[in-house]
Amino acid sequence: MKLYYASNTCSLAAQIVALEADIELQGEKVDIHQQPHVLADGSPFTAVNPKGYVPALELDDGRLLTEGVAILTFLSDLRPDAALAPRDKSLARYEYLQWMTFIATELHKSYSPWLFHPEVGAMAQDAARQKIGERLPIVEARLVGRDHLVGERFTAVDAYAFTILSWSTYAGVALSGFPKIERYLRAIAARPSVRQARVAHGNLIGQES
Repeated sequence: MKLYYASNTCSLAAQIVALEADIELQGEKVDIHQQPHVLADGSPFTAVNPKGYVPALELDDGRLLTEGVAILTFLSDLRPDAALAPRDKSLARYEYLQWMTFIATELHKSYSPWLFHPEVGAMAQDAARQKIGERLPIVEARLVGRDHLVGERFTAVDAYAFTILSWSTYAGVALSGFPKIERYLRAIAARPSVRQARVAHGNLIGQES
């Protein structure tokens, strides 16, 4: 399988999950600094993914899977023994989906694109930071007496949450009032899979974690 990715983006979470599950992915870097986004050979990325953004996962049969939550869940389900996502139809499965949705809609889409594009203006960025500040206490409360957001061990939810929350320093989001989130990020940053994924993706943002 081939993962279309870009440095310092949410595609990092897919690489973390693949490494945790011992799934080999071929990486294809997308240059997102050019408009439209292009591949290494200069061809337009939209020829691969008409949506134009990463991550995108090309399956062995040539089909394309997009959207981070779908990709993370698909990879997790390929290796059930790695326990990166609860089994289908269990209550834990729906709790997993609950947190995936929360991260995608309430965190991810507040950090990006608003805090990565100064051209949107200071007012829009301040509004995004305010929204994030209203959501972080939910994560902080969830981590009381817990090391992970779902269940008792690392899951794809943690890979996704870590990836997004690691943008905080770069994005000007203060985590100093959230000691449990800071502890959580430090612990996940120390995982071998996370270190390896960051190197593979050429990530610079979030290395402060």
